[in-house]
Amino acid sequence: MGIEVIVEGLTKSFGKQTVWQDVTLTLPPGEVSVMLGPSGTGKTVFLKSIIGLLKPERGRVLVGGVDMVNSPERDVYEARKMFGLMFQDGALFGSMNLFDNIAFPLREHTRKKEAEIRRIVMERIDMVGLLGAEGKLPGEISGGMRKRAGLARALVLDPQIILCDEPDSGLDPVRTSYISQLLIDLNAQIDATMLIVTHNLDIASTVPDNMGMLFRRELVAFGPRELLLTSDEPVVRQFLSGRRAGPIGMSEEKDEATIALEQLNGDGIGSGQPPRIVPQLEPSPGLPPRQAVQRRKARVLSMWDSLPKSAREAIKTGFAPQGEPA
Repeated sequence: MGIEVIVEGLTKSFGKQTVWQDVTLTLPPGEVSVMLGPSGTGKTVFLKSIIGLLKPERGRVLVGGVDMVNSPERDVYEARKMFGLMFQDGALFGSMNLFDNIAFPLREHTRKKEAEIRRIVMERIDMVGLLGAEGKLPGEISGGMRKRAGLARALVLDPQIILCDEPDSGLDPVRTSYISQLLIDLNAQIDATMLIVTHNLDIASTVPDNMGMLFRRELVAFGPRELLLTSDEPVVRQFLSGRRAGPIGMSEEKDEATIALEQLNGDGIGSGQPPRIVPQLEPSPGLPPRQAVQRRKARVLSMWDSLPKSAREAIKTGFAPQGEPA
């Protein structure tokens, strides 16, 4: 099973520019979480901070007893082996075929024999639907196939935590839907804790158990998916509806006067019907049910009284087939 990731008071700056500050959240073990946010809000920086590739100025990230921010480098290096990281572009070596790309972490970090490496690599290639393409170079395959190869490479060390940086970037809507299903299927098969950074609304609405959003250098919210999908927070409503009216501008956040003028003109996005919550994706036929579902149900029920009424109603609808919560 995946392990819990605890983020406490995390603050990251580049020079005098604060990217985000005092970010606190917990990624529940084995569940799929998504971090949303407009472009430039530091989502990728957050991902790299969790795995210890970037060092925030304050706060800590606890993974299996190791603080990825403040622990000695050798401890961070060892803890990093619990992670699988899928980069935006797949980050494949152009001169290596897919098999050798995917085998690279095994050859670099283990002493396994080639026969064992081949068995593991072919299992992962099969898992992401790339059987038959293992001899091809990255330049000979599509962007979607490169994404899947990058995901296979992230899986070869049997990670307990998988981080995916914009798995949809550069993909058309059909390929994005395939990637979404693949992520759910992987979670069903390996029960890893997963964090997906994206600004794709299809992935955000159908894949995660939990959602968070970064904006204006802060974590706007993090919690069960229904909490954000029913949120009245203007920036959340604007982002999820894809409308111009709201705090998010073309280059950065709008000033207060512009937002007030929009509201005066009746452009406020708090009005209208609440968004319809589409069902979360389920594993493909033939795969086991996701173990995270029952753990999440128990966890959500434990926080029931702290959730807004709109989120509780949405959760009830989602739980209905298994019996509504008391």
